[in-house]
Amino acid sequence: MKRKLASIKNKLLPICTFCLILLLWWGISASGLVPSYMLPSPIKVGEAFIKDFPNLMTHAAVSLQEAIYGLIIGVVLAFITATLMDRFETLEKALLPLLVVTQTIPTIAIAPLLVLWMGFGMAPKITLVVVTTFFPIAVGLLDGYKSVDHDEIDLLRSMKANRLQIFTHVKIPAALPYFFSGLKVSASYAVVGAVISEWLGGFDGLGVYMTRVRKAYAFDKMFAVIILIIIVSLILMALVDLLKVISMPWKSVKDNQNDQSNIKKKEI
Repeated sequence: MKRKLASIKNKLLPICTFCLILLLWWGISASGLVPSYMLPSPIKVGEAFIKDFPNLMTHAAVSLQEAIYGLIIGVVLAFITATLMDRFETLEKALLPLLVVTQTIPTIAIAPLLVLWMGFGMAPKITLVVVTTFFPIAVGLLDGYKSVDHDEIDLLRSMKANRLQIFTHVKIPAALPYFFSGLKVSASYAVVGAVISEWLGGFDGLGVYMTRVRKAYAFDKMFAVIILIIIVSLILMALVDLLKVISMPWKSVKDNQNDQSNIKKKEI
């Protein structure tokens, strides 16, 4: 019973915080402190969202396609790179500083170059998503590989296990929590990266739509796009959590056991 109450409390807190933000937003808009054309009320934003929903879905489908393609490519490249860096220490020393340096370059500064080199199609958008999602996954996997208990590796070696078997049975399970942490961050970056790249040119997508409504000073529609981006990002992050539960069932069991032990400690 206490566990259910704690779960309900944890769910109610963010909902109450969200409602408080909406109420504050509505109060500022209704008071006239900020002109309505600059900060439309939540009601107007909701009306714009519903009225323009089919058009938003058309553009969202394009942005989501770019985000998913880029995220998949980023995961594959990150897995290959992290695995090679874990296998060859010299490669890690050579590449890791370069990877860190790439993260200091603003995404908005790379986007014009990609559009210039690749045109206004989908290729520069996917490339930018790959750039923004690659680093968290690669670093997470590398940290996961290095977190392996060396006693486990020695045990498998004593049982005549080869490198592939050690990698499959020890390193990958150890790296999965780090991988999903990086993937969750990258999933939120993916949609944002796609939208930013669409600001600089394109034919469809939420970024293109935002540029059009901004030029028309339809800020209620701009806020509607922002809300849609948040919703899509949250859905992607929820899918990552679901994939984590499916891929790591032992982790869920362990977490439940820890929760029960914590409840018992509080009761004592």
